Amino acid sequence: MGVEHKVLRGALKGALNLLYPPQCPGCGDPVATASSNGGDLCPQCWRDMHFITGCFCGRCGAPLPDDGTGLRDESLLCDDCLRVDRPWRQGRAAFVYKGTGRKLVLALKHGDRPDLGPPLANWLAQVSRPLIRKGMIVAPVPLHMRRLLKRRYNQAGLISRGLAISHGVQHLPNLLRRTRHTPPQDHRSARDRFANLQDAVAVNPRLRGLLQGRAVLLVDDVMASGATLSACAKALLDAGSGPISVAVLARAVKDD
Repeated sequence: MGVEHKVLRGALKGALNLLYPPQCPGCGDPVATASSNGGDLCPQCWRDMHFITGCFCGRCGAPLPDDGTGLRDESLLCDDCLRVDRPWRQGRAAFVYKGTGRKLVLALKHGDRPDLGPPLANWLAQVSRPLIRKGMIVAPVPLHMRRLLKRRYNQAGLISRGLAISHGVQHLPNLLRRTRHTPPQDHRSARDRFANLQDAVAVNPRLRGLLQGRAVLLVDDVMASGATLSACAKALLDAGSGPISVAVLARAVKDD
């Protein structure tokens, strides 16, 4: 019966692919095959995707110049992390915030494309594997209720849910709350970004007891200055959490 079920499922999948050919999540063009999570890119979008695969900053995941050895030294830090005191220990990013990666993040965040959550979460789950610890909590950066009602979903929550499922760790999507609505961070200086998030995030008092002494993996879609992640990490540490790590889909970097 199991074999028959697999054969039937394969036949149905083939029929659906004929009726609804798999599409590239980046541009919508047809692709030859489709993965189970819908994450296959067409050749053009793949060429314009900047995955972080070489040397990177061990604190935020930003790509670093390769020293030619092909080895990863996770103690290396980028200029931003050398200059700014981060309240978390380790970080990873799946890709650079430009090209296809930027297009995908903006579609998920502002383009009403929650279907992009699973494939993007799968990419982040792969690069964040070294950060996972026994008993760890995975939590997304929160949205203020006003923004959540407008968007109808928290894009960071979609990503963190898939990541937590992949690694078999506890997911607490409501662990953090926005205590006040803040203006958008776009086009602000780094100093203004940090000031904008001052006292804007707090731990949900109903979940505070689950947090004590436990490591937390914070998940967000994009890191630029790190102000939002810093506000979240500080709130967690003040509430009694264990060490904090961060995982973001995309790391914004300065143009060469």
